[in-house]
Amino acid sequence: MKKNNFALVTLMLTLLFSSAYAQKNKQQTLDDLFLKNGEIYFSFQIFGRDEIPVLTKIISIDNVKGNEVYAYANRKEFNRFLDLGYTYTILPHPGTLLSESELNMGGNQRSPHSGTVWNFYPTYDQYVAYMQGFASDYPAICRLDTLGTTTQGRLLLAVKLSDSVNVTRGKPEFFYTSTMHGDETCGYILMLHLIDSLVSGYGSVPRITNLLNNYQIYINPLANPDGTYHGGNNTVNGAQRYNANGVDLNRNFPDPQAGSHPDGNVWQMETLGFIHYDSIHHFVMSANFHAGNEVVNYPWDTWVKLHADDTWFQFVSREYADTAHLNSPPGYMTDLNNGITNGYAWYQVEGGRQDYTTYFHYGREVTIELSYVKLLPASELIDYWNYNKRSFLNYTEECSYGINGQVTDTVTGNPIKAQVFITGHDIDNSWEFSNAYNGWYYRPIAEGTWALTFTRLGYYAKTIHEINVTNRNTTRLNVRMVPLNFGIPNQTQKTFAFVYPNPSNGNIQVLIPESGTGSFTFSVYDITGRLLQTGTMDGAGDKTVFPLDLTHYQKGIYLLKLDGGKTIYENKLIIH
Repeated sequence: MKKNNFALVTLMLTLLFSSAYAQKNKQQTLDDLFLKNGEIYFSFQIFGRDEIPVLTKIISIDNVKGNEVYAYANRKEFNRFLDLGYTYTILPHPGTLLSESELNMGGNQRSPHSGTVWNFYPTYDQYVAYMQGFASDYPAICRLDTLGTTTQGRLLLAVKLSDSVNVTRGKPEFFYTSTMHGDETCGYILMLHLIDSLVSGYGSVPRITNLLNNYQIYINPLANPDGTYHGGNNTVNGAQRYNANGVDLNRNFPDPQAGSHPDGNVWQMETLGFIHYDSIHHFVMSANFHAGNEVVNYPWDTWVKLHADDTWFQFVSREYADTAHLNSPPGYMTDLNNGITNGYAWYQVEGGRQDYTTYFHYGREVTIELSYVKLLPASELIDYWNYNKRSFLNYTEECSYGINGQVTDTVTGNPIKAQVFITGHDIDNSWEFSNAYNGWYYRPIAEGTWALTFTRLGYYAKTIHEINVTNRNTTRLNVRMVPLNFGIPNQTQKTFAFVYPNPSNGNIQVLIPESGTGSFTFSVYDITGRLLQTGTMDGAGDKTVFPLDLTHYQKGIYLLKLDGGKTIYENKLIIH
């Protein structure tokens, strides 16, 4: 018995020693890897794709080729990764592979309007000066916006390009943004080149003139300046993927499936800047540029189900890639499905900007990987511009094709913000809304015949059938909506004096503070104005109380409307 106890104690001590040794060895590994760097780049083998949903919550996956995974991690992320037991290989960081001569830092000092050749990487100060120069040299068609600042105080800048640069006039809004991964710099320079081409070509190049006359184009060349200029303001050598806080900005957005903070981090200053910018605009279409591959990636990234407009996404992605094929050497932009891919089919990403914009802002965004090499040699920048410049314009033009028009009040002629819903088609926030200030809506859609339903609280819904659409063409559909009180004299609108409890679990009582008899029609709407439920209630007495059961609705904000003929009562409800 004593011998057995001795053996048991010995085994326990051995296990404890082994565990302590392994932990010490793990910490030494982390110390060695992150002594000089805030992030590392590495690869490892997986056994099957079913491992990706777990891995994508721990590290920042960069690419998946067969069973080979390429990824980035900060110390905290890699610490969790080590616990999984994978054998890994540390790779040279992509932001450190080029010499200063290959980067040609600051190699062209000319101002934008004097014919800058974009075959160099600007210093940070040069970049700011270029962006300011575009706006000051072309004030009639170019405006400089500041989205905010970064952790280290650098500016998040974008330009608006339009012949109506300070007003909207019902033109579709379009957005390009690049280099949210700081070491993926090809798009950074190509977007500066695109801005330069648009402002200098306006009035002399018909296609560019048409774009600025009929679109509102917004371009942000550098979404993560702290990452790109991690090595200092005078060089992109040492550029890192993450921001200054060690956060992957393309995993930091709210996600349709994984919630508000899928990466476990607070929203970064850069993320908040873009969330706000998206909220004050309505970008019909957008794209964000990356590198490390050559492919157009379309939604969804977060889940396996397809977007309602999957056919349209494939069409515009194929158009981009095929145009690049015609203007580049064989083999360019041919990865995965010959240059296009559904995001989830490639590998799952949670918290990406593409899904955030597409889902929460009812937009259409793709992710475009421009080059296999992340930090492209400066001598190749002009080549990649020539590969992609026509694709840039094609993709921008798509946001005015499909179905568009203006929604107005049939009585007053005033614009209406209405939901534009394609019957039997729209799911997962794929519908559109007309603009509250001018009534215009833009609905890109694949070729076919469609039925559109327009709804707005306080108006009769309107459905129009047999709307024919052909690719790269516009079908104009203006709609006039009739208010519900049209033809009813002396109708007034009030709020409920009392709805209780509010917030509630959905079981509520509605009190009308006046004598009421007869029948009332009640309607429940969601926050977008979509009618969810309707019915009638009979009231009698000095104060009419209605019980209403809404417990079958999800948590959120709703609008309750009670129509008594000449009087309409409304109140906001919160279900928690």
